[in-house]
Amino acid sequence: MGTATSSMAAKFAFFPPNPPSYTILVDEETGKLRLSSDVIHQRDNVDILKLCTKKGNEIVAMYVKNPSASLTVLYSHGNAADIGQMYHVFTELSSHLNVNLVGYDYSGYGQSSGKPSEHDTYSDIEGAHKCLEETYGAKEEDIILYGQSVGSGPALELATHLPGLRAVILHSPILSGLRVMYPIKKTFWFDIYKNIDKIPLVNCPVLVIHGTEDEVVNFSHGKQLWELCKEKYEPLWLKGGNHCNLELYPDYLKHLKKFISAIEKQPPHLRNVSAQSTDQPDHPLNAAEYKADKPRPSTDHKEKARPSFGQREKSRPSTDNTEKARASTDRRERTRKSINRVGKARNSTDQQEKARNSFDRFVQLRPDLLCFTSFAKYKFDDYMMILIIGFGYDRLGDMVRSVGLCNVDCLKQTAAEA
Repeated sequence: MGTATSSMAAKFAFFPPNPPSYTILVDEETGKLRLSSDVIHQRDNVDILKLCTKKGNEIVAMYVKNPSASLTVLYSHGNAADIGQMYHVFTELSSHLNVNLVGYDYSGYGQSSGKPSEHDTYSDIEGAHKCLEETYGAKEEDIILYGQSVGSGPALELATHLPGLRAVILHSPILSGLRVMYPIKKTFWFDIYKNIDKIPLVNCPVLVIHGTEDEVVNFSHGKQLWELCKEKYEPLWLKGGNHCNLELYPDYLKHLKKFISAIEKQPPHLRNVSAQSTDQPDHPLNAAEYKADKPRPSTDHKEKARPSFGQREKSRPSTDNTEKARASTDRRERTRKSINRVGKARNSTDQQEKARNSFDRFVQLRPDLLCFTSFAKYKFDDYMMILIIGFGYDRLGDMVRSVGLCNVDCLKQTAAEA
């Protein structure tokens, strides 16, 4: 079941450009690797690397050197992209933010070997981080992780394992894979990129950037992740921004510069004291944008003084009366437990029915969300596999048939084979 689930999740989540936007050539004069593409103009400050991961794949990465930089950004790009397409974005960010920057292709993306999966991306980013430390001498406290869209998954996974990390930037991030399609409140075991559960474990400053009109990953994902951060930094909500155009907004680069500048001025040894910044960000927002968690009021003053033991002893009835009262209480307790068991069973049934009705309404009212989700560009039959695991293909098939969205018999056959 685990293998089938991983395979289905990969179908659901990953769409590497096909064909890749670049090839790799060896420079005859220098012997160094370089990317070959019609739109790439080679730069002397860019190293092209091939890195081995612990999963046995060979991934392609690029390192942009900035001589005056003190910080290094490790960038995990979004879905349906590779470093050939991101080449100019990486070089421009390095120049404007005054940072070194390393970007890498996930397994199965670009010219990286293997097939993409959630755990392969975790292995990929570990390989890129290891290269930064061993090849370029980058220290943990000088590294900023940048995760865009699906790249927020590997970025947050690595962040939970690096206690000395300098900062994290989340660009149009996801709460989790399934939550992109449907606003579930519980994290299921078969979900992927459970960022909602990992963000509270990150102790460094976190900047969240999201467009308010994101048609792929709803704006609420970024807002909720920011609210769950331990050390909040003033977020950037780009009004009217969608999933793929945030870099075009002037405030995007302006806010990033402000964040990098603030991080550089903040001494690393003072940064990871979570108690100082859990409830209040270093750069607080105005009252309309930021509401700090208020401590619960003390209940001590609400409690009335309990009578002393001696007073309670005086008011106790005789031994015989106590036994009678106890027997009566036992009978009432047994009756109450019986009623409670019936009530709980009834409530459980009601909750299940409400959940089914809610999903029925979702399928009937918003079939467009089932056909176009965060990872778009794929057939309904393909990504429904992840939903089938959660809801069972018989019931899901009946619901889908009622709105005529796909060939359910084919869907069932695919599920059975998996």
